[in-house]
Amino acid sequence: MKRASNLRLLAGVILLGLAWTGWAADRKLVIVAGKPSHPPLMHEFNAGCILLHKRLQGVPGLEVRLHLNGWPADAKAFDGADAVFLYMDGGGGHPAIQPENLKLLGDLAKRGVGLGCAHFAVEVPADRGGAEFKEWIGGHYEHLYSCNPIFDAEFKSFPEHPITRGVRAFTIKDEWYFNMRFRPDMARITPILVTVPSDDVRDGPYVYPQGPYPHIVAAKGREEIMMWAVERADGGRGFGFTGGHFHVNWAHDDFRKVVLNSLLWLAKVEVPDHGFDSAKVTDEELLENLDPKGGPKPTLRSAADRDDTHACCEPLVLPREMLAWLGMPY
Repeated sequence: MKRASNLRLLAGVILLGLAWTGWAADRKLVIVAGKPSHPPLMHEFNAGCILLHKRLQGVPGLEVRLHLNGWPADAKAFDGADAVFLYMDGGGGHPAIQPENLKLLGDLAKRGVGLGCAHFAVEVPADRGGAEFKEWIGGHYEHLYSCNPIFDAEFKSFPEHPITRGVRAFTIKDEWYFNMRFRPDMARITPILVTVPSDDVRDGPYVYPQGPYPHIVAAKGREEIMMWAVERADGGRGFGFTGGHFHVNWAHDDFRKVVLNSLLWLAKVEVPDHGFDSAKVTDEELLENLDPKGGPKPTLRSAADRDDTHACCEPLVLPREMLAWLGMPY
């Protein structure tokens, strides 16, 4: 009888241990999508985050929390977070640099929580958030120092890093930011996506302001970093990804993979040797969950017209006069 009781006790301890191990193993990634911005198929933060969230479901040891349409009203949304990913408008109105949110992120960083930012979310004013972003993600876009042209960036080779696992050479058109304001001496930073913008790209026009900037033109022939990763002294991780302007680019397997890999790495979840393989994105899925922005319903070219790299999948581009009429600083 005593032996049976001891066996039951041992079984209970084992089950409790397994339950605790399973709970403790779950790393929590918080994804925050910004409010609607820009014309259709551009800055589709909500649809893009939904697409990424969908592909991360079922990853062993990872819990993903998704918050749409702007910064969560309740700070408890970040409770227990191991990593935070921001895909939203930045600049002076960046939600992350509002005083209470900046403090919250600072407190998270002190605990080693990772922070990743995509596209406009990497831009903050130098005197408001600049020092923090250099500490948390390694660098940031600085107005009139960095630039934001739309061009076909060619990524031929990659460093040995978990984020680049399984990523093949690719070329894709986006609004790629470069000449970022990085930490001094690039301390603890690993460039992930690097290319050499053509002289024509440096000569402008850029998206906003149109430029060209003399210091950008003077650096012709220099490699530029479009994505980077940092391992912080506090044990946390960070990354900046400057693409993500055109929603259709999520259909590109390697473009999507490098971001999904980075989200796993950010949360300290092991990235597979071949990288994180995710389900392909269909044309129908690209048109789901788009923000209501008025005007005609956006359409895409048929998938049959695309090659393997989706290089001919052109996004909707509106003339600058139309963007000015819409009040968009684009």
